[in-house]
Amino acid sequence: MSLPGNLYCGPSGWSYAHWNNLVYPQSKPRSFHSLEFLSQYFDAIEINTTFYQSIRPEIAHLWVQKVADNPKFLFTAKLNRRFTHERILATNETAIFKEGLQAIKKAGKLGCLLAQFPWSFRFTEENKRFLVELRRAFHDYPLVAEMRHASWMLEEALGTFIDHRIGFCNIDQASYTKAMPPTSNLTSAVGYVRLHGRNPRDWDQEFGRLDKPVAQHDYLYSEAELAEWLPRIQKLTGNASRTFVFTNNDAGAKSVVNALQLARMCGDDQGCAPAGLIQKYRLELADFHPERPLQNALFNAFTPSRRVA
Repeated sequence: MSLPGNLYCGPSGWSYAHWNNLVYPQSKPRSFHSLEFLSQYFDAIEINTTFYQSIRPEIAHLWVQKVADNPKFLFTAKLNRRFTHERILATNETAIFKEGLQAIKKAGKLGCLLAQFPWSFRFTEENKRFLVELRRAFHDYPLVAEMRHASWMLEEALGTFIDHRIGFCNIDQASYTKAMPPTSNLTSAVGYVRLHGRNPRDWDQEFGRLDKPVAQHDYLYSEAELAEWLPRIQKLTGNASRTFVFTNNDAGAKSVVNALQLARMCGDDQGCAPAGLIQKYRLELADFHPERPLQNALFNAFTPSRRVA
């Protein structure tokens, strides 16, 4: 059995140095590419780098090539923080951002854009107008918005999402005053779920209270905690054209562990995981097998036996 055809599960981001020797093999062939490697395990990955800078068109072309062996594979991409946090919607900047993603969109590999807003972005008339303005700036893309403040649960706020065809990002995060609770809202054709982990220190990072940065979203979900999300995911999958589920707890490659577990709970029976990850998380991945026996040459570990649906 495999995942439902309209359900996509994977990690947020893939270019993390601390994933070496865990997700990615220690010794890599010259042709190795981390995105190509992960696309053999997952049908979707959330592009995280676009939150910090627009990508060059040639990079997008390369990424499309690297996932070509998985015909189901889709990307989603986070909007640049200039748009969501600094609220700058200059025409030249939105044009450059779109140009960078054009190859992915043209190849039919772009599921949607994600606008991630901070907790401070509450539901007010001013912020409502800006959200609508943002939607108009990216009217030619499916758009999902992540709100971390619970005020966006108000009926009028959800009505804004529906009226302007903005998808609602359902999130799991640490508890905090007026923090968005777990939901299963569907306000457009796209269902979306992001699991950030439940580490309370994430709020210190959100508000810049730390003297020095720490590993953000450093939290490993238990199977019981992941299972809490199954009814919500099933509800979204049953009603949305496409549903994306991403784990954003990248510290220690925990997002990959939890994404593999969650995909299995949702029906993926491939049961294959990177060898280094199985060694590190023996309990959590006890039912998973490496793509090659652990004693085999690590060059062989590059090619998983996972069948791509």
